[in-house]
Amino acid sequence: MPTQHTTVKRHPERGAYDRATIDPILDEALICHLGFVVEGRPFVIPTIHARDGDTLYVHGSPASRMLRAAKESVDICVTVTLLDGLVLARSVYNHSMNYRSVVVLGRAREVTDRDEKLRAMQRVVEHVVPGRWNDARRPTDGEIKGTTILALALDEASAKIRSGPPTDDDADLGLPVWAGVIPLGLESGDPVPDSGIDGPPPAYAAEYERLT
Repeated sequence: MPTQHTTVKRHPERGAYDRATIDPILDEALICHLGFVVEGRPFVIPTIHARDGDTLYVHGSPASRMLRAAKESVDICVTVTLLDGLVLARSVYNHSMNYRSVVVLGRAREVTDRDEKLRAMQRVVEHVVPGRWNDARRPTDGEIKGTTILALALDEASAKIRSGPPTDDDADLGLPVWAGVIPLGLESGDPVPDSGIDGPPPAYAAEYERLT
C-alpha cells in the first residue's frame, strides 16, 4: 500500500505500488542511487544493489561515507531508473521520456551475520552477472569482513512508469513536425578477455543480456 511519502503526486496515474510491478524493475536495473543526509547536507551516491525476496541489499567499503551514514539508523532513499525511450512530441513543451523507476524509503540495518552477508554478496554478483558466482573465487573471511552490507526492507516502495506515444495538444496535431518514440535499451558487446586468458568466454559472458 502507498504511504504519504511514496504516493506519486505528479502524474498519479503513472504510479504503481504492487510488488509485481516494483520487483522486476529493481531486478533489471544494474545501478541504484542512495540518498542520505550527513550533518545537514544531502548526498546521492550511485552503488550496486540486489533484491532478495523482501529485502534490498547494497554493498560497499567500510570506509564509504555513504554506508557509514546509512547504517546509523537514518532515513535513506534508494532509487533506480530504467530509460526505455525518448518521446518526441510536435511541441517542445510536450517532449518526454519513457521510463520505469522505483523509490524505496526506510532505515537500513547493517548485515553482520556471516551467512547472511555471504548470501547478500552472492545475490549482488548474481544480480549483475547471473552464473558468475559459481565460476569465480569465493570471498575470503578478510574480504567478507572488509565489505559493508546494508539491508533495506521493501516495506515502503513505489514505482512510476511512463510508456507510450507523445501526448500532443489537439492544436498541434496538424503541425508538419515528426513525432514518435526513439526506443532505448542496454545492449552488451562482445566480451574482451583479460591478458593471459585463453579460450572462449563462458556462456553467461558471451550471451550476456539484462532481464526484461
